[in-house]
Amino acid sequence: MAISDSLDSSSIGGATTTTTTMSDSDRNLSLRKSQRPAAIRDANDVAELDNSATAVEASTESANSIARNGKMIGNGDNHAAGLDIKFAYRPSVPAHRRIKESPLSSDAIFKQSHAGLFNLCIVVLVAVNSRLIIENLMKYGWLIKTGFWFSSKSLSDWPLLMCCLTLPLFPLSAFLVEKLAQRNCLSDPVVVLLHVIITTAAILYPVFVILRCNSAFLSGVTLMLFACIVWLKLVSYAHTNYDMRALANSADKGDASSSSVNVDCSYDVSFKSLVYFMVAPTLCYQTSYPRTASVRKGWVVRQFVKLIIFTGVMGFIIEQYINPIVRNSQHPLKGNLLYAIERVLKLSVPNLYVWLCMFYCFFHLWLNILAELLRFGDREFYKDWWNAKTVEEGAALLIAFTVSAIFHESILYALGMSYIWLRAMFPTRFNDPGSV
Repeated sequence: MAISDSLDSSSIGGATTTTTTMSDSDRNLSLRKSQRPAAIRDANDVAELDNSATAVEASTESANSIARNGKMIGNGDNHAAGLDIKFAYRPSVPAHRRIKESPLSSDAIFKQSHAGLFNLCIVVLVAVNSRLIIENLMKYGWLIKTGFWFSSKSLSDWPLLMCCLTLPLFPLSAFLVEKLAQRNCLSDPVVVLLHVIITTAAILYPVFVILRCNSAFLSGVTLMLFACIVWLKLVSYAHTNYDMRALANSADKGDASSSSVNVDCSYDVSFKSLVYFMVAPTLCYQTSYPRTASVRKGWVVRQFVKLIIFTGVMGFIIEQYINPIVRNSQHPLKGNLLYAIERVLKLSVPNLYVWLCMFYCFFHLWLNILAELLRFGDREFYKDWWNAKTVEEGAALLIAFTVSAIFHESILYALGMSYIWLRAMFPTRFNDPGSV
C-alpha cells in the first residue's frame, strides 16, 4: 500500500482534505509493512483502507455538520494535534444513502413530531379569532353585563345558600343507613329502599328550591352542580357498600368465589372515609385512595390564575357571541330552513370554544386544584378523547358523542317541560323575567 504524506479524502468520497504529518517512526513502520509477503500485505491493505474510509467518512460527517452550523476550525487550533483540517462542500458527496419515507406518508406520519404544524395552527387560530373579536366589538360594542352573572340577588339568595348548606344531610343519612346495616339492624331490601329515597330527595330538593325562589342564574347553576355531584357520590356510596357487604357475608360463610376476587373483603363503615370521599375529586367510593406526599402551593396558585382567565374567556364568548346570535335569530320552526341551518352553524364555533373552555376549567384545572389540596393521587380525570388514529376509533368517538348528546338533550327537554308545568301551576312565582 502506498503511504504518502498527504491523504486526499476526496478519492474515497469524503468532502474534506486531510494533511497528516508523519514522523520517522511512522515511515519506518510503513517500510516494514512494505517488506511483508504480498498476500498478507494485500489483506492488511484492504483492512487499513476500510478503516481509513470509515475514519474519513466520520470526519466528513463531522466536518459537514460543523460547516452547516457555520463553524470553521483554523489551522492554528490543530497544530498541537499535528493535524491541518480544511472544510469544503464537494458535488461528489452522495446525498442519498438509505431508504427513507416522506414525513407525511402513512408509514411515517405518526412516528414524527408535529410541533411545528401545531404552532402554526395556534398562530392562525389566534390571528383569525383576533379579527373576529375586533369585528364583534365594532359591530355590537361591549355587551358584557354583570347582572347576568352577578347581581344583588346573588348575595340575597339565602334560600339557595341554605339549601346548599343542608346538602351534607343526605350523605349523613346514607352513613346512618350503612351503619345500621353493618350492625344487622336493617335488611338489604330496606337498605336499598332507603338509599333510593335519600338519593332521589338529594336531587329533587334543590330543583324545587330554585323554582320556588327568584334566584340569579349563577346561583341556580352552582347549586344544581353541587346537587348532581352529591347525588352521583351517594349512588356510588350505596353500590360500593352493598357489594362490600355481600363480599363480607360470602367470606363469613366460607364461599370460595369471594376469596378468588382480588378485592378487600373487609366491610367497615367509616365516617372519615365518607367525608374524604364527599370532598375528593372522584365519583367512585373507596375506603382508601392513593395520596401524594405534599401540597405544591405555587402550582396551586398558577392553576387558580388559569382558572380565572379561562372562566373570563368563557363568559366573554357567551355574552359577546352566543347571546347576540340567539337574540337576533327567528324561531327555528317559523323561519326558513336554510336560515335556521345558518344560525346553527354560526353558533357551532362559539359553542365549541365554550365547551372546550368548560372542559379545561372543570376537568383539568379545578379537579387538579382540588386533588392537590387534598393530596389525591390518581389524577387521570380524563383520557385523550381527541386522538383518533384510525377510522374505527373516529367512528367510535362519533357514536359516543352522539349518544351522549341525545341523552343530554333528553334531560334538558324533560327539565324544560317540568319548568313549563311548574310555571303553569305557580304563575305568581315566575313574574320576574330574570328568574331561573
